[in-house]
Amino acid sequence: MTQRRSAHDGIAPTSDRATVAFLQWALPRIGLRWGGYRKVRGTVRKRLVRRLRALGLPNLSAYRAHLDAHPDEWGIFETMCRIPISRFYRDRAVFERLLHEVLPALASAAAREKRSSVRIWSAGCASGEEPYTIAILWHLAMEPARPALDLLATDVSEEMIARAERGIYRESSLRELPMRLRERAFVREPSGQMRVREELRRGIVFRREDLRASMPEGPFDLILCRNLAFTYFDEPTQLRIAKDLVARLRSGAALVVGSHEALPADLPEVVRRAPSIYERRPLGAP
Repeated sequence: MTQRRSAHDGIAPTSDRATVAFLQWALPRIGLRWGGYRKVRGTVRKRLVRRLRALGLPNLSAYRAHLDAHPDEWGIFETMCRIPISRFYRDRAVFERLLHEVLPALASAAAREKRSSVRIWSAGCASGEEPYTIAILWHLAMEPARPALDLLATDVSEEMIARAERGIYRESSLRELPMRLRERAFVREPSGQMRVREELRRGIVFRREDLRASMPEGPFDLILCRNLAFTYFDEPTQLRIAKDLVARLRSGAALVVGSHEALPADLPEVVRRAPSIYERRPLGAP
């Protein structure tokens, strides 16, 4: 017979109120902002409860004292604040605009300039759905006469990069991808999961990189930095990263952010062309 545990057995879950107070104290200390975590605080709360149990601590007040006494714990807490939410074709309107406007313009510009490839960077790629979506559009939905695709995908998590390199997903992750592309882009595994076809993986390099500490060298024709820096990072970090991203764009290249995000206002080098899509002003443009 299952026995009911009392409030004194083990560690009681943290309350939402205690979680909010703790996050409002802790997040700014690692360059993150509370506003980005309002809707996902339940996810972080569950991870905190597991960490309290592992450490044998009774509550978040004790964990706060533990952080003060053990500076290395801040790195562990930071990993608990990563929110890797990703699906193929997530934010359909953005990918439709990329397909019909942005990607063809990039291909045309590369052809005019006699460049053999188009360089794209997916920053914060999580388990790879975003860069693979770009590759699927590039190879299966664009005109055949197009340059090669040189696509770099980075994420701070080694676990996410390993999953991305495997290229195997649950079918539910594909539900927003148009069926005409889904049928051509994947092979069903014996497990029932879906694997990205090998030919669509060529030209994609996955690499662990912390956006706050380092960035790949440009220039890029397109950078996607969605639902990461401009949601979770604090304002000074957002501005610094935005400037660094823009500096890695070619003249006339595009920067894509999340559907509920916006770049900091102090960026005269870029202009907003559509919801979520910015363009670096061509050289000499007013």
